[in-house]
Amino acid sequence: MIYRSKAPLRIGFAGGGTDVSPYSDIYGGAVLNATISLYARASIEPIPDKKIILQTLDRGEKYLYDLAPELPIDGCMDILKGVYNHISAKYGIIKEGFRLSTSVDAPAGSGLGTSSTLVVAVIGAFTEWLKLPLGNYDIAHMAYEIERSELNIAGGKQDQYTAAFGGFNYMEFFGEDKVIVNPLRIDKTHINELENNLLLYYTSTSRFSAEIIKEQQLNVQNDNKSSIEAMHVLKQQAMEMKEALLTGRIDRMGELLHEEFMYKKRMARSISNSGIDEIYKTALESGALGGKISGAGGGGFMVFYCPDIKRYDVIKALEKFNGKFKLYNFVKDGLFTWSI
Repeated sequence: MIYRSKAPLRIGFAGGGTDVSPYSDIYGGAVLNATISLYARASIEPIPDKKIILQTLDRGEKYLYDLAPELPIDGCMDILKGVYNHISAKYGIIKEGFRLSTSVDAPAGSGLGTSSTLVVAVIGAFTEWLKLPLGNYDIAHMAYEIERSELNIAGGKQDQYTAAFGGFNYMEFFGEDKVIVNPLRIDKTHINELENNLLLYYTSTSRFSAEIIKEQQLNVQNDNKSSIEAMHVLKQQAMEMKEALLTGRIDRMGELLHEEFMYKKRMARSISNSGIDEIYKTALESGALGGKISGAGGGGFMVFYCPDIKRYDVIKALEKFNGKFKLYNFVKDGLFTWSI
């Protein structure tokens, strides 16, 4: 038997960063996001040898280990090892050798939640194999614990829950790791219009989101008034954008994206740079109503809201920057597992 899983990546619309501690613990956070047709995938195949084979099909990496209750965290495939170590410690030693293969439809550090989504997908594959009694909240919380507490990777909470649940969600974050996922029932017409008008653009650069997030966390810890006030506004904009989406005022979402990006840049200096600002300026001059850098910032994907037929003008204008536009659709399903 082979045990497979896939979990969708996401586009964050508003509130990103307010899901990061300590802001979410002190003030409470709120995020609006949606999953798209780009995925992290994982497969587990038991093998007769007492070995563990870890391989990333998209990156061409492969490592072999003796079957053991814990694998070394040494900078090589630590995310995969972290999931294995957690499950081995919590549910008992795995006594059968296996091959764990993964792939992701977007580069690491691209701002679509790739790392956290991969963690969710790997947990899903182990859940399918070992028949673990885990629901969506359980899997998302486990992914968060592995990344943030055990691997000490700085970041927020939204990506794990988005990947597990899927669809359009308004998420609320509180102290003591409390998270509430509010699925939104969006009219199909509104989804199609948003999909038609929202471009996903890869800047052909990546970044280490953890460093940007650490700067943001320090700003909260040091009571940086400008940064904290910006985060308050981002949280409010998540609510406003949710209302715009539910009521079909799709162009208003473009305006809010622009407002959010202006405030987001106040959260940490490294969120934007001269190259990103130049791309964004060109998109606006070509007809985009608004847009933003996806994820923590610093590089990776950007989104641009282009009303009517302006998308073609924006696509043409951004050709000089050597980035790539990525086709996608919004998807309603989150983590899915199966066996063959």
